[in-house]
Amino acid sequence: MSKRRPVVVVLAAGRGVRFRGAGHKLMQPLEPAAGSTTSDTMLSRTLHHALQTHLRVVVVTSAQLAPAVRRLVAAQDVVELPDVDGRGRPSPVGMGHSIAAGVSATGDADGWLIVPADMPLLKPGSIRAVADALEHFPLAYAQYRGRRGHPVGFSAELYSELVDLQGDEGARRLLARYASQAVDVDDPGVLVDIDTEDDLARMRAEAAAAETGQPQRS
Repeated sequence: MSKRRPVVVVLAAGRGVRFRGAGHKLMQPLEPAAGSTTSDTMLSRTLHHALQTHLRVVVVTSAQLAPAVRRLVAAQDVVELPDVDGRGRPSPVGMGHSIAAGVSATGDADGWLIVPADMPLLKPGSIRAVADALEHFPLAYAQYRGRRGHPVGFSAELYSELVDLQGDEGARRLLARYASQAVDVDDPGVLVDIDTEDDLARMRAEAAAAETGQPQRS
């Protein structure tokens, strides 16, 4: 019997409205990672780490970012959300809507691991650890020193509830409703998402420290 494997759903459709820097926050450059062969942006680093898990990676993204995403993942694994609906109105956005789109596009998967695209410090091993937990639990999430982070993993039995998510609610409702399993990992990157320019500056310092093995200054 083959081992069941979930799909990694990377959420890259947000507009990043809290980021005040020039350009989209996911396209901000990072310091080069040792041995990396990908374009070194926040988006590409996150996708590179997801692809290193050797799980299927599906990216939910916007028309603005879709060309950059397609340079890194197969075209059939890109779920592009339209900017406007059939009446010319802005399409709904939010984590819940993006999760629903990614899950709906991979309805035959054995489960789903939700990874926001603004988490470039999240290690592949942490993603795999949550994937392994889904072998035994319907819902699991990465945890670092008692703090819940990403990815959050869902088994296939939660499909109908995932595709009904809307807005910015994300998966909080499901985490509150169902018993979930914390997966302890030695990876502070499970907690680090980049929303602002200050977040980006801190992330660059953390990435540099992680790559050099040097402790950070407080």
